[in-house]
Amino acid sequence: MLLTNHRLLFLFTSLLLFVTACKQEQVAADLILTNADIYTVDPDQPTATAMAIKDGRILAIGDEATIEEYRSEATEVMDLDGKFVMPGFIEGHGHFSGLGYGLMNLNFLQAKSWDEIVQMVAEKAAKTPDGEWITGRGWHQEKWTTAPELAQHGYPSHHTLSVLTKDHPVVLRHASGHSLFANEAAMKLAGVTAETPDPRGGHILKDNQGQPIGVFEERAMSLINEAYAAYRDGLSPQALVGEWQEGIELAQKECLAKGVTSFQDAGSSFQEIEDYQKLAEAGELDLRLWVMARLSYNKLAAGLGNQFPIVDAGDHFFTCRAIKSEVDGALGAFGAWLLEPYDDKPDFVGQNTTLLETVDSIAGLAIDKKMQLCVHAIGDRANQEVLNLFEKRFAENGEQDYRWRIEHSQHLAVEDIPRFAELGVIASMQAIHCTSDAPFVEKRLGTERARTGAYPWRSLLDAGAVVTNGTDVPVEDVDPLASYYATVTRKRPDSGMEFFPEQAMTREEGIYSYTMANAYAAFEENDKGSLSPGKLADIVVLSNNLLSCSEAEIMETKVLTTIVNGEVKYQRNEK
Repeated sequence: MLLTNHRLLFLFTSLLLFVTACKQEQVAADLILTNADIYTVDPDQPTATAMAIKDGRILAIGDEATIEEYRSEATEVMDLDGKFVMPGFIEGHGHFSGLGYGLMNLNFLQAKSWDEIVQMVAEKAAKTPDGEWITGRGWHQEKWTTAPELAQHGYPSHHTLSVLTKDHPVVLRHASGHSLFANEAAMKLAGVTAETPDPRGGHILKDNQGQPIGVFEERAMSLINEAYAAYRDGLSPQALVGEWQEGIELAQKECLAKGVTSFQDAGSSFQEIEDYQKLAEAGELDLRLWVMARLSYNKLAAGLGNQFPIVDAGDHFFTCRAIKSEVDGALGAFGAWLLEPYDDKPDFVGQNTTLLETVDSIAGLAIDKKMQLCVHAIGDRANQEVLNLFEKRFAENGEQDYRWRIEHSQHLAVEDIPRFAELGVIASMQAIHCTSDAPFVEKRLGTERARTGAYPWRSLLDAGAVVTNGTDVPVEDVDPLASYYATVTRKRPDSGMEFFPEQAMTREEGIYSYTMANAYAAFEENDKGSLSPGKLADIVVLSNNLLSCSEAEIMETKVLTTIVNGEVKYQRNEK
């Protein structure tokens, strides 16, 4: 009997050693990050100094001694020299192909005057064959240091530009995307004259003689867009596909260089959705895309087939589980739909760009397809109407985990702020808009509306709402560090101007808004948003600790390394 017990003990010990050896072999990490200052955004283990990664996911996180157990001869080890490590930034609302096109076309985000823009366009025209359209984006009349001559509400007339671009139609989109500027050649192709009426939900700006000055707001943009679309219809399919592919490649590189590992695209066509899915399944996406389908009600109703929603295609690189709509425009272009008139346009309350009945019909599609509904609303009237619509739909369809979103949620009536948490509606906001728009918000809304309801992050958070973050690129630069700076300071880095800093987030809340909040807002919190065992290894390494560095150092912070799916996708060249 004693011999049998010894034999059993021997067999058990041998089996344990074998299992342990197999286990160690099975869990050997592909990549280990060591000597790091890691902020996990995981309350169960907020900080660490080392991390093990295998098969694109986080295997373990802790100190060096703990993580050393996962090291083998084949494991790659990165010594991060004490640098700050956090989950990769998730862009919570942007336009991915728009970013790509913006990198290929004229960009006016840094332009300080209309004269500067005219010069840029004239130089482009000199290098462009006659008849080809010239396009650009990023101008904002409220951000110019010098006003153009004969300006109407800060907008210039087309004459200066038209004289220099007689042989080229020109369309220049406002930074917000809610108005555009066209030259005389473009307006002629569009058939726009003094007699052209305003379409519903849009406005053609005209001078005192009734002549169009070249500015088209909201739905009026369709007049120029249709002429531009007709031009593009004449281009070869190969040229159009090549242009799109070049833009996507540029957009990926730009995002990765700025620490963005996931991107929530705020509106794509069915064709783009199909193309993105193909790229993901072919392994040709270097960052993860989560996309909202944005089309008319009729096209959505006809095209949302059995393949929707699309979730985690291409090994978690592509998802389309949301529908996008809108009810108003942008504050800078007088398009935000307000409860009371603009302070600087007292006879005007903005634009309701899409009928509420149409948005409600789209909400029905979202319910039927079990997809999220994401509605653009900037003005306080727009947000109130969307909250009312959501509340009605929730009551009709019963308690569910909807996670419907209001995209921007910029200007709120004080009484509507608690409703976000009460209804479970996500405030999908972009902090950089606050400081970018700060110079004109009080002019548009007056001090009291701006103080109590403009970008009210603190009030929303204190009421229990989920507040996300992003840039709305190409409206703003996709740089999350600039938006994070705005989040925690509400200051403009160029002038130091503060916009009601009592509404700022803490440093921790700011990081959460760019990581876990965005993951939650996409139903992806189990895979993204924190550096936790089992989650996707999407990581950014920064030169400064965003929790402890000075405010000035936030803007000086560099992205050193961006890791997606456990693979280094960007490495800063210090030379």
